[in-house]
Amino acid sequence: MTASAQRSATTAPSPATTRAPDAAGEAAARAADGARLLARADLQVADAVGTLMELWGFRRQLGRIWAVLFLSERPLCAPELCDRLQISTGLLSMSLAELRQWGVVRGVEVPGDRKEHYQAESNVWKLVTHVLREREMAAVRGALAALERALGEVREVALDADPSVRAQARARVRRLQQLIELSRAALQMLRILVDSARADVGPLKALSELLAGRR
Repeated sequence: MTASAQRSATTAPSPATTRAPDAAGEAAARAADGARLLARADLQVADAVGTLMELWGFRRQLGRIWAVLFLSERPLCAPELCDRLQISTGLLSMSLAELRQWGVVRGVEVPGDRKEHYQAESNVWKLVTHVLREREMAAVRGALAALERALGEVREVALDADPSVRAQARARVRRLQQLIELSRAALQMLRILVDSARADVGPLKALSELLAGRR
């Protein structure tokens, strides 16, 4: 073998050396693809939860923000949330304040990072019962109190000397009594949902606690 051939043999890259950069590039590409798929899935879930929250009377962005925090394996700071959800800092700040007021998102400290980070309440059952207790039960109690006041006034009219007025008032008494019974039943159902695992909510509560325990 000539000296030139020997030099070529010693300087030529080995097959392993030529494959290493390709393998590293492929791994990086797979990681990037995986990250894009996860981000897309997160947004799909966020939009779905946002739609459900709208049906429940909340703003859509509250559900989207909570969902992204719930899915995240770590607390997220405000810039990360804005970037993932493509929303403004002002909208995020207002939404986070409302979520924290409801007790479904909390601020947490991350060692070595001065920015405030946020974490979702992962026990879905706790979230649902809190809203039921603070909003739905209060609304039903208010309606029940108004119905009972109206019933008292109509009962007085039912004693009127005019037969026609009495008949109208008595008909209203019967209808009001039906509404009152319905409201009391709704209130009782809400109490059951909040205070116990009856009415077929046991599996939901157990699942929520299991999810909370895995975080």
